[in-house]
Amino acid sequence: MDTRALLAAIVAAAVGGAALAAGAPPAGDYVAIPGGSFKSVLKYEDSDRVGVKPFAIMRRPVTNAEFLAFVKANPEWQRGRVPVLFAESRYLQSWQGALLPGRNAQAQQPVVDVSWFAAQAYCEAQGARLPTWSEWEYVAAADATRRDARRDPAWREQILGWYSRPSTTPLAPVASGRANVYGVHDMHGLVWEWTEDYASMLVSSDSRDQKATDRMKFCGAGAIATDDKENYAVLMRIAMLSALEGADITANLGFRCAKPLPGKQP
Repeated sequence: MDTRALLAAIVAAAVGGAALAAGAPPAGDYVAIPGGSFKSVLKYEDSDRVGVKPFAIMRRPVTNAEFLAFVKANPEWQRGRVPVLFAESRYLQSWQGALLPGRNAQAQQPVVDVSWFAAQAYCEAQGARLPTWSEWEYVAAADATRRDARRDPAWREQILGWYSRPSTTPLAPVASGRANVYGVHDMHGLVWEWTEDYASMLVSSDSRDQKATDRMKFCGAGAIATDDKENYAVLMRIAMLSALEGADITANLGFRCAKPLPGKQP
C-alpha cells in the first residue's frame, strides 16, 4: 500500500464511521450515469478505450453550505484542527472563520481550498466517494445534447474560454449554467475537481516516453496520449492534478462525490 492509500485508510477508519454516527450532511442531488466505454486522453496498458460501469455522480460540486454542515458534524475537519498531514495551512483560507464561510464564500458557491483528504472524508460521510478520473472524464465529455462532444471545435473553444478568465473573479453559484446531456452541471467552467485516483495520472516532460508501457504497468497509472493533445482543457486538468499532493489546496479546486447505483457493483 502506498503512502497516499495508507493515509486514506487512516482517515476512513478515524473519521468515516464517526461522521455517519454524528449525522452526515444532507446528501447531494445525484444523477445516474449509464455505463459504457470511451476513448480516454490517458493510455492504460496500451489501450486508450476505457470501460466505465454505471454509477451515480453529484449533479453539481459540493457547496460551502454543505461543507459547513460537514465540519459542524465533524469538528476534526474544521479549519485550525486538521493535522498538516491531511491539509496544508491554507485549508479553507477563503472562509472568514472555522464555522463562518463569510462574504467571500457564499453558501451556494462551490467549496474550494479543500484537500483531497478532506474531500474524501466528506464523501465517505454520506456513503460515497470521490469519482475516479475515468468516471469524471466520461461525464465531462458530454455537452447539452451529446454524450461525447470532444471533437467539436466550438465546444472546445467554449471550455477554453474559462481559462482566459482571471482567477480572481468571484466564483458563480453552482448549477448556474446549462446542464449536460446527463443533467450534470459545472463539469467545466467553474472549478477544478479532485478525483479519487488523481495521483495515478502521470505527466512527463519528455514526449518520447508518453507511451512508456513499463512505467504504466509499474505504477498502475496512465500517461497522456499524444494523439489527444488537442484536448487542451482536459490535459490541463491532468497536469494540475498530477502535480498535487493529498494535503494541497488551491483557490479554485473543489470536488463532487460519486457512488454505485443501487444493485450495482462498486
